[in-house]
Amino acid sequence: MARKGTIGSGIMASYGVGKFLAEFLTGAFGAVVFKYYETEIGLSAGYAAVATIIYSLWNAVNDPVIGYVTNRRAPFSHRLGRRFPWIIIGLLLSAFFFVLIFAVPASWREAASVRPLPVFLWMVITICLFDGCYSLWEVNYQSVYPDKFRSHEIRTKAAAISTAVGVLGVAAGFVVPPMFFEYGDVGSYLTSGWAVAAFTIAGILLIIPGIHETKEMIGRFVRQQEEQKSAPKAEQRFFPSMARALRHRDLLAFILLLFLYQSGAMCMTSSVHYVGDYILNVPSSGTTVIFAGMLVGTLISIPGWTILSKRLKNNQRMLLITCLVMALFAFPMTFIRTSGGFTLFMALWGLGFGGFWTFMGPAMADIVDSIVVADRRRDDGVLMGIRAFFMRFSYASQAVTFWLIHRLTDFNADPTSAAAKTGISLHMAAVPALFFLAGALVFHKLNTLDPKRIEENKRILATLDI
Repeated sequence: MARKGTIGSGIMASYGVGKFLAEFLTGAFGAVVFKYYETEIGLSAGYAAVATIIYSLWNAVNDPVIGYVTNRRAPFSHRLGRRFPWIIIGLLLSAFFFVLIFAVPASWREAASVRPLPVFLWMVITICLFDGCYSLWEVNYQSVYPDKFRSHEIRTKAAAISTAVGVLGVAAGFVVPPMFFEYGDVGSYLTSGWAVAAFTIAGILLIIPGIHETKEMIGRFVRQQEEQKSAPKAEQRFFPSMARALRHRDLLAFILLLFLYQSGAMCMTSSVHYVGDYILNVPSSGTTVIFAGMLVGTLISIPGWTILSKRLKNNQRMLLITCLVMALFAFPMTFIRTSGGFTLFMALWGLGFGGFWTFMGPAMADIVDSIVVADRRRDDGVLMGIRAFFMRFSYASQAVTFWLIHRLTDFNADPTSAAAKTGISLHMAAVPALFFLAGALVFHKLNTLDPKRIEENKRILATLDI
């Protein structure tokens, strides 16, 4: 077991680059793709929503299966570890397929309003390919955390540093793409896609020290492989592994919270360019100040949340508190119509967002520890695959929310009408606030982990060395 002080801040910051890349890619995808296909290409919101739902259903198979398969094997695993190769391969492919999302053939774009099927299929195929590769690296990246950072102190410090680095990815995901595209210029979105790919490839070089697997980690994996050879075949199959994981109430509470949180966050971030284009009437770069407000609020909040965490020593409760803070400051944006107002409340919302981000990893790690102790085996890949599925299914909830609101407000007929602007405000603020509040209530009802159980789990893990 890793001892306190054996992992330096540089390694933690390098690991945090993974959070940067995850949020950078997620932010760029969420903020741009739906609007690109609906308002720039001319694909109806209904088609775009169906494409996103298919993409989310693909996640239902993709994320848990990838977690299960990569949990068992990887190229050169006895030399590089079971996570490292998949992370690098997945990131490279994610960069490539992100570009393809915006490479719709010109002849298809021009005929999208009368012949939507080719564009629809292009959207479905490219976003599913992108997501498969994203899952390949992100599921394995998340699985490194509970295995590499093992004590409460190291996890808290690693989470704080990773959040500080990762939140820059949130900002970059929203700020970088608009630097390369303009509303109404379809071709500029492809240039933006190449810029995102270049940032991703540069990030791969920085993440390597943080995801490097130690000899101890590789040794534990090799021992587990040997033990699995003698395990009953039924225990090694995917569906029994997933069913076994979902029997744990605390895991169910956590993934439901993540789904509802991510649904709210996706609605907010996907709404900002609609706000800029149709409510504020600013160019694409004009939304930068709004995201800057969120960034400032998030960074300011991290030291305060870290201090409070040391007093409470309860990552589960901290998640609940920060989710309520996000709900509190999201709702007022329903009534805002100025850039300054959006910037102020996005900064206030960022206070809760920074805290949620800080404790999401440690809270999940505590839950993983509890499951490992109960099952006497480490199936982190399966657990992270299930987690990724629920988080990414939020793309479907965002798409359905936008489709319903745009249909009810007749957005496609006149996106600048009073009704359309009200609809944008609803999916920017009121609906996300309800998602955050529902997540907090569900988590409060189902979660059972307390500091005493968490410490007992760590004591048992130290003796098992799993």
